[in-house]
Amino acid sequence: MTELSSHYQQILVGLGEDPEREGLLDTPKRAAKAMQYLCKGYGERLEDVVNGALFASTNDEMVIVQDLELYSLCEHHLLPFIGKAHVAYIPTGKVLGLSKVARIVDMYARRLQIQENLTRQIAEAIQEVTRAAGVAVVIEAQHMCMKMRGVEKQNSVMNTSVMLGTFRESCTTRMEFLQLIGRSH
Repeated sequence: MTELSSHYQQILVGLGEDPEREGLLDTPKRAAKAMQYLCKGYGERLEDVVNGALFASTNDEMVIVQDLELYSLCEHHLLPFIGKAHVAYIPTGKVLGLSKVARIVDMYARRLQIQENLTRQIAEAIQEVTRAAGVAVVIEAQHMCMKMRGVEKQNSVMNTSVMLGTFRESCTTRMEFLQLIGRSH
């Protein structure tokens, strides 16, 4: 049994369960495998995720990829938070392969996180890779630590944003982005 599996077995015992009962026999192994998958972002590097998928382009207008679903784990309770990321950048000679934006979101989401840091990590990674004139990221997510325990607020949604470059400096650019993703009236 792997070290992670043995820790899950100890957790079961600590909860008052019998890890030898039929339904729990393979649970420590399954839980360890699931946690390794949910945290696979630690084993990924930005350079490998992007894999050179930058393409010359004369486009200097906003590029937006919205409604990218994300699944992460709250670093405080190890409970999931689930939501969507909206990512925009203004190219300066190169555009990023579309799937790479989603892969960057996943790489950082598949780590123990708080949403505020996740939003910044995605924005800074897109900026680093594209050298864009500006990058904007908005994440809206529901946190199981708010729904399942503690305050138990079932309809709460957390929104975070990070604006870099032109999106931070120009109110017009920021508002255009927010309108295009449906976040401004």
